Parts: sequence; structure tokens; C-alpha cells
Amino acid sequence: MTIMTKAEYADSRGWSRPYVSKLVKQGKLVVTVDGKVDVEASDQLLAVSADPSKAGVTERHHKDRVEKGVYAHLVPTAAPSPPLASAAAAPGAGPDYQKARARREYALALLAEDEHRKSRGELVERDRVDSAAFTAARALRDLLMGVPPKLAGELVTLTDVWEIERRLTEALRRALEDADRLLQLNAEVEQAGKEPY
Repeated sequence: MTIMTKAEYADSRGWSRPYVSKLVKQGKLVVTVDGKVDVEASDQLLAVSADPSKAGVTERHHKDRVEKGVYAHLVPTAAPSPPLASAAAAPGAGPDYQKARARREYALALLAEDEHRKSRGELVERDRVDSAAFTAARALRDLLMGVPPKLAGELVTLTDVWEIERRLTEALRRALEDADRLLQLNAEVEQAGKEPY
């Protein structure tokens, strides 16, 4: 049998102390002669006397109290946070509320800063950059690999080294200019897709 004061019981459940006093007055908690709460018996009595239709409301209020809006700022694919250093350093000691709150506020500030920088165009999504770089490299490769078949017939008859070099340089310059135009066109199409109508 675990015995706690009303204040300790309220703190252990995350309830206000007046709420625990209200439960005592309503007879929903088992109290000893000296006014302390029998934890196991009280938990059983609460479970038996709880209104099942209020379970969703109770859970929603509990989640709102505990989370205080943290889920609104996180995405499901986010990596889990590392454990608190204070809890790891001092076994048996609970996490420090102020440090945990400071970490939360710092993380939310970083998220807000990232969103601000994204909206200003200072940050981009890595997947999109990787995809654009792959597309650009592939287009450039395809254009350059198309140069030898186009020039082979012309170059086979030439004997002047300078003329061969001039034609090769010209063909490569045209291929690079085509690649530049293609990439600019792709960028314009992508930008047009982002702009509101």
C-alpha cells in the first residue's frame, strides 16, 4: 500500500491540488485517517467509477496539458531527440523541467528560423537540389556524347590540325550552350509551377 499526501498525489498525476481535494470530497479517492491518499485503492476506485463516455475527453485534456502544443511543430518523420544530459549524468534524478523547456524552446526557434529562411529562398530542400543536379549532369552528358557522331564524318576528311580543333571547339561550345538553354528552360518551368495563379 502506497500512501501519499494530497499534494504528492496531485503532482504524481499532473492534476491541480484543488482538483484532488474535490475528488476527496466527492468520495472518489480512498483517504487514510490522517488525510493521506491510498494510491492503489484510489486508482482502483477511480477506474471503477470513471464514466467511459468521458475517456476521450480525459485523454484529450491530458494530452493538451502534457504536450502543450509540441506536436503542432513536429513532423512524423523527425528523428527522435537525444536523451537529456542531466538525466544521464545523475542516475535516479529526474529530468530538469527548466532545461527541458529551454531545449524545447530552442528547438522550436530553430524550426521557425528554418521556415523563415526557406520562405526567403535561403534554404532549399535537399531532394530537389539532388534531383536538379542529376538532371543537369545527365543532360550535359547526353549533349556531349552526341558530339562525336555528328563530327565523325566531317573530321575524317580533314588533315589540318587547326581546322579539326576549331570544329571540335565549335561543336563543344554549341553543346554547352544547348545545355545552358535547356537548364534555364527547366528552371523557368519549375519556377512557373511554384508561382500562384
